[in-house]
Amino acid sequence: MAGSTHMVTNQPPPLIGYDVYCADRALRAAVERHLDPGLLDEVHGELSALGRACGSAQVQEWGVQANENPPRLHTHDRHGHRIDEVEFHPAWHRLLGKGVSAGLTAAWSRPGGHVRRAAAFLLWTQVDAGNCCPLSMTHAAVPALRTDPDLATEWEPRLTSMVYDREPRPAHLKAGALFGMGMTEKQGGSDVRSNTTSALPLPDGETYEVTGHKWFCSAPMSDGFLVLAQAPGGLTCFLVPRVLEDGTRNTFLLQRLKDKLGNRSNASSEVEFDRTWARRVGDEGQGVRTIIEMVAATRLDCVLGSAGLMRQAVAQAIHHCTHREAFGGKLVDKPLMRNVLADLALESEAATTLALRLAAAYDEGDEQERAFLRIAVPAAKYWITKRCTPLTAEAAECLGGNGYVEESGLPRLIRESPLNSIWEGAGNIQALDVVRALQREPQSLNAYLLEIGESRGADHRLDAATKSLFTELADLDGIEGRARRLTERLALVLQGSLLVRYAPAEVADAFCASRLGGDAGTAFGTLPPSLDLAKVVNGARPQA
Repeated sequence: MAGSTHMVTNQPPPLIGYDVYCADRALRAAVERHLDPGLLDEVHGELSALGRACGSAQVQEWGVQANENPPRLHTHDRHGHRIDEVEFHPAWHRLLGKGVSAGLTAAWSRPGGHVRRAAAFLLWTQVDAGNCCPLSMTHAAVPALRTDPDLATEWEPRLTSMVYDREPRPAHLKAGALFGMGMTEKQGGSDVRSNTTSALPLPDGETYEVTGHKWFCSAPMSDGFLVLAQAPGGLTCFLVPRVLEDGTRNTFLLQRLKDKLGNRSNASSEVEFDRTWARRVGDEGQGVRTIIEMVAATRLDCVLGSAGLMRQAVAQAIHHCTHREAFGGKLVDKPLMRNVLADLALESEAATTLALRLAAAYDEGDEQERAFLRIAVPAAKYWITKRCTPLTAEAAECLGGNGYVEESGLPRLIRESPLNSIWEGAGNIQALDVVRALQREPQSLNAYLLEIGESRGADHRLDAATKSLFTELADLDGIEGRARRLTERLALVLQGSLLVRYAPAEVADAFCASRLGGDAGTAFGTLPPSLDLAKVVNGARPQA
């Protein structure tokens, strides 16, 4: 019989057995805002089903297992034959199969596909961000392949399939396929034009032998990879299948798996090519132009992934403080803790609202929306991914010592939080992409200004911030040195404009006061006390 000192009291129940989608007011509202009303019943049903899975004890345990049992590299079999295989825990395959069946690679083939997929991706990230990497790259490969109609006809049905087929066999024998990509090399990183991997054309003019290396190649057990290599005509995009049509393995030599800070369930590798068979995608010398749409799509997934991590961190913090008592009352009712929670909730809602707006622009697909994305995607990727790390750390602090313990799940969120800021171009790359769009594509700035102009006159602090932004934009001399400052302002004004139009009044008021009006400190929890913070917190509370 346990002693009296071991009676457990005043500990919050686990946040399990609930619908993660229905418990997220901001996400539900964004889905309703951006989808055709005729689709809503169907989409709410599928997202609620996924939300219940995300909130279930079983699926959450899969996420824990996949991270506690990271992938293992097997370069050779016991007889000494080269096999270059990665072994994953069964939980990884369960997660990946569930993600594929939930449509996380099927956006291009369904009405309202990008919004419904974006919402699902945001939900699924909260279970395990690692398996979202191959899901993201598979989804993003479609626009790159569409530069070659024959390749698109052959591969797109496999990539948008909702069937997970893990067996390594020729793609034409599979019900579904996954893609990875290899762009960076150890001597150049983001400067892909310095790549040295070479591609020698074969007599048919469409296929090549690729020789060289890639410094980061995630999800190396995928069925195909988009890689960049130097062809005679310059840097070119190629499709490298893992298994050739005759069933033999392509030369895809895995050197090692990266030992990463977070994202432990996912295998990130270094790979060598040695006369590896590849098929050209797009024209020679147009590799960056061919693959840039894939990069843009994965950058949006960085935004969605960070928004998902932030939402889960906020949900855990509010849930804990709702049930935990200290100093004579519930933590959630203490004015200072309420300030912290409200501040975190504002950041999360702003991230979700902007992320779903970007997804909706993909669904619209017209010229103005494409121009808008040219600035809005790198600006959002820059800002939202950078806000993720301080938010997850602050959320863990809301749990006190419990938040520093692995079982709480917060340490895994913290370790994961920097990744999306680094992946697909770190902060400087995003800021410089924004600068290039401003300098070379005036239609992108026009589209951005039209978007924020929708909220003109709705909030004086937003209007003042917009005016200040105009001043910044009027002076492009020496812009590179202040590119981060400008990109941050672009993102904040855009978030403020969206919240003023669509969020509850208390959320928009608090965001504009603190993020645009300067009425807050630097750390979370420094909102002006005159705001309706209790309502902000209650609106973000996960209703388990």
